[in-house]
Amino acid sequence: MTRLRVFVSSVQKELELERAAVAQLISVDPFLLKHCAAVLYDKEAPAGRPSQKAYLDCLGSCQIYLLIVDAEYGRPAGSLSATHEEYRLAQKEKLPTLVFIRGLDSRRDAARQPKTKEFIAEVKREGYKYVRFHDREDLKPAVRSALYAVLKKQFHTEPSEQEAADGDHLVEVASSFETAPVPDVSTQSLDAEALAEFVSAAIESPGLRIRDDAPEHALVTRGLATHRPGEPGTVNRAAYLLFAPRPANRFPQAEILVDAYADTRVSGQPRGQLNVSAPLVVAIGQVLAFVEKHTFHPTRVVGINNLALDEYPVHALREALVNAAAHRNYEDASRKTAVQVFSDRIVVASPGYPPAPLTLAKLRKGNYRACSRNPLMAQALATLKLMEQRGSGFARMRDAMLNHGLDAPDFGEQDGYFVVTFPGPNGNYDRLRVPEDTPRLVSPAIEAQLNDRQRKIVRHVAETGSVNRRWCVVQFKVANDTAGRDLKSLLDLGVLVPQGKARAVRYILANQRESTDNRPTLS
Repeated sequence: MTRLRVFVSSVQKELELERAAVAQLISVDPFLLKHCAAVLYDKEAPAGRPSQKAYLDCLGSCQIYLLIVDAEYGRPAGSLSATHEEYRLAQKEKLPTLVFIRGLDSRRDAARQPKTKEFIAEVKREGYKYVRFHDREDLKPAVRSALYAVLKKQFHTEPSEQEAADGDHLVEVASSFETAPVPDVSTQSLDAEALAEFVSAAIESPGLRIRDDAPEHALVTRGLATHRPGEPGTVNRAAYLLFAPRPANRFPQAEILVDAYADTRVSGQPRGQLNVSAPLVVAIGQVLAFVEKHTFHPTRVVGINNLALDEYPVHALREALVNAAAHRNYEDASRKTAVQVFSDRIVVASPGYPPAPLTLAKLRKGNYRACSRNPLMAQALATLKLMEQRGSGFARMRDAMLNHGLDAPDFGEQDGYFVVTFPGPNGNYDRLRVPEDTPRLVSPAIEAQLNDRQRKIVRHVAETGSVNRRWCVVQFKVANDTAGRDLKSLLDLGVLVPQGKARAVRYILANQRESTDNRPTLS
């Protein structure tokens, strides 16, 4: 089903936060998200052909017109401002029109520019019933109510009771923190490497040409930045947290505190500490590297494979860290996300309890719908394939822990934090299971085809780096032809590959050739 495009018209700079609030509302409310898409001209992709009034062309592709007016009239493009021209075209095209005027009393009216007063008078003469609002927090429910009414009257669709109830909760809990601009930070000052990964993920069509302005384009079209012709794009707080080199320099609450202890309790002498302030994807990787360094990695012999296991499943820990980043309360500037590695467990604590209607009981049962305080950040993390926005993250954490041979994680609340606790093996490493996706020298299917000599050959290559035919003859006391047949079979199965020529030929693991980048292998 094609979504209806809602053109949000206003003086861009004056009402930037209000415009962002409308876009956020539509992206959070489940009913509106299903049927509508907010169109902010300054965040639309540049047109393929230049046009002096491209904003009117953009409006021509929309089905609903939403006007927000405050004090400024805007720079006239001729006799009318761009906003006034958009209003006139919407009336000519007979688009359903919703009008919102900032200011609840005459004092605000007196502060309006003369042209703005004339504009409002025109709207009144044409019979539109407008809604007054004070700030973006009471603008959101007013816009939601008006869009619901238009969808019902003009497009004959209305929300189910469940959609309406979910919308009430989601709109209430969505934070306005992430939409606020960071005025003196441009898209050019973000971490180039982290941004390049996002741009690569955002461009989904194979063979699509990478534009010169691809980073800015990817941010603008996903609500993470604004762009004005001739100026560098300005990022909002969500983009700053995701891609700034050190987000905690501006927002200290973005720092992640990581500690490792030798005991089951906090002590004054931790085994390791780390303060993480980096682009979000980089920060998650740094936390996981710290956990890897300060946890045990027992070895497990599986057939001819000698495997090193993780004490905790990395997938589960990454999921908890991503959820903490996407759903924490960033408006609480006094708290930071904390990760604690104890001898018997790992604890991830993020500021803010689950927003209503989520409860601990629902999370533990898996009976809940997806909900995010920070939908722009959640959308960006979904673009990077780090989350799904379907409310399945807690189930994936549970399954990863159980499949690893550990107990399911526990979810709790403590001192203003949402706490995820991962119970560890606590010294009983025999309970850990080998994950199905663990890299092995030889798969079980191939191992079943090997004789005893060939298994020993593979183990020897894994330990020393290579083998030759002479070693096989001496080790197994077999004929030269028998050793040759054993090695040829391993070549045919793709386990070994030759290195060198004639009598100097040696055999190495097939995956070893890729990892050594054709460098000589020691015998």
